[in-house]
Parts: sequence; structure tokens; C-alpha cells
Amino acid sequence: MTPRDGSRDVPHGKKGPAPGNNGPWPGDGPGSAARGPAGSPGSAGSPWSDLDRPPLNATALRRGLLVRDRVTGEPGLYRAVEIVRRTGSTNSDLVARVAAGTAEEGTVLIAEEQTAGRGRLDRRWTAPPRSGLFFSVLLRPSGVPVARWGWLPLLTGVAVATGLSRAAGVDTALKWPNDLLVTVGGEERKAGGILAERAGEDGVVVGVGINVTLREDELPVPQAGSLALAGAVTTDRDPLLRAVLRSLEDWYGRWHAADGDPLAGGLQETYAAGCATLGRTVRAELPGDRSLVGEAVAVDGDGRLVLATEEGVREPVSAGDIVHLRPA
Repeated sequence: MTPRDGSRDVPHGKKGPAPGNNGPWPGDGPGSAARGPAGSPGSAGSPWSDLDRPPLNATALRRGLLVRDRVTGEPGLYRAVEIVRRTGSTNSDLVARVAAGTAEEGTVLIAEEQTAGRGRLDRRWTAPPRSGLFFSVLLRPSGVPVARWGWLPLLTGVAVATGLSRAAGVDTALKWPNDLLVTVGGEERKAGGILAERAGEDGVVVGVGINVTLREDELPVPQAGSLALAGAVTTDRDPLLRAVLRSLEDWYGRWHAADGDPLAGGLQETYAAGCATLGRTVRAELPGDRSLVGEAVAVDGDGRLVLATEEGVREPVSAGDIVHLRPA
């Protein structure tokens, strides 16, 4: 996932798949061909044409994620896991399924390649097939006040950072509101992003994009990064994706059980502890061509970034681009 401007926002592109390219990926279901449509390693169009970037194994992912609680026997969060070879945007596709009434909570849609990835402010990017993790999850936070749904992208950031730190052995940090940062050669770089979209009256689609094996010569800008460049102990996307989705299930369950209260579930404290924006002088690019410079001093109970300005005013920022002006 490499936006042309170096950002790492999450897929939010054109609706629907590229004609003729969307469909089950090799290994997507029992009896599927393991080597893909071309039938042999290295064949044109084969998922094995780049041996450093093998396809995801849908059967193994389902086995690891579609599980029931060992004590209660109740199903977990995830109800469906689907991998498509290529699409415009997993977020747009899943939002469209909600509108059509064909998706339930816990549906996970994963793409090996996105052709029209678009994040916040219409940012776009390109990425080689199978070079990252590009997926969306449908959540229906019933019982949680809508005013607290704004915590979902921050919650997802905590879950992704926690899952990757455990599975990839990479130190990760969060840039408010939706970016994942890693360190490459002593420099902070952007390697992932999150985008949450309302889906129908009671749903939220949370999309995640993470650069996994992107190489230096594939980066669009020097500020971009990947898990491989950050020295990950593994770039096997199957265990990485399982770790991230299990972490998301855990954090979402805590948050939901606390009726969305970020303090009660420990979410607010954990986010603040991992947020690289706090303690820095930043510039907030706000809607309406306004900007605000100040020190990022807190993330409040509504998930807003609080800036302390030179005038001694504390101003919460709920939306906008944040530019780090100096290290913490």
C-alpha cells in the first residue's frame, strides 16, 4: 500500500471490482487449485510468479479465525473470510454488500491487489500484488452510543500495532488519527493506514492497509516504509493477518463490553501510550483551509487530538491532517 503522496490511508476507492478480475484467490475454499489459474509456478498471471510474495491461504485463515469460544461454544466475531485476487477497494465492496443486505457482522474481505485504493482526502496509491495486507471488516456495534463510534479507527490502530508487534517483532507507533509508523534506518516512516466508513444505519466498515514486503526501490517517496524494511522477523502474511485480526477481535470485544467507554476498556490509555504524535509540536491542516500549530498534549474522551497553542489555548481537533514538526 503506497499512496503516491506517501500516506498510508486505507482503501476507499471506486465501488465494485475491476471487471473480470474479482473472484476467489487460489486456496479460497476446499478443492481449489493451490497454484492458481495459471497452473504452474512462474507462469504469466500465476500467484507464484513472485516466490517472495506467495498468495494467502484462505482455508488456513478460516480455520484460524472462524472459531467458537471453548467455554461457551458461542461463535467469535468473524463469520466469513473471503480473499479476492484483485479489486478496486475492499472498503467500497464491503459497503456495497451492506447496502445490498448480503453481509453480516464479522465479514472479512481481503484483496491480494487493489487497483483503485483511495484513503482520506481522495489519496491514492499503487502497490505490487501480494506486497501487503489489504482488508476490510464489517462491524455492527449495537448497544454502543453512536457518539463513541469515532473510537473505532483508533481502536483498530491499537489492534494492528499490537498484533504486528507480536507477530512481526517490529516496534510500531501510531500517528493520530489513522497511520502506522515503523522505524527504518533510524527514521520514522509510514507503513500502514486505517479508514472507517459508515455502512448503513448500524454498521461500520473498517479498512486496513499495511506494507509488508515493499522494497526500497518500490517506495513512492522516502517517507514510506514496510515491515520488511523495518527488520520484521517474518513477512509471512498469513500469520501476520491472523495476529492482526485476533487482536482486533480482542480490542473490539473489550470496547463493546464497556459500551464504547474508552477509559473503562483501557483503550484510551493504550492508544495514548503508543501514539507518536503526543508530546510533539504539530501542524493540523483543518477543513476550510485553516491550520493550527501547537503541542499535541492529549487524546480526549471523544478521540480528538488536543493541541496546546502558544496563546495558551487548548483546542481539540476532530478531523484534519497532522504534520509532525519536531520529534517528541
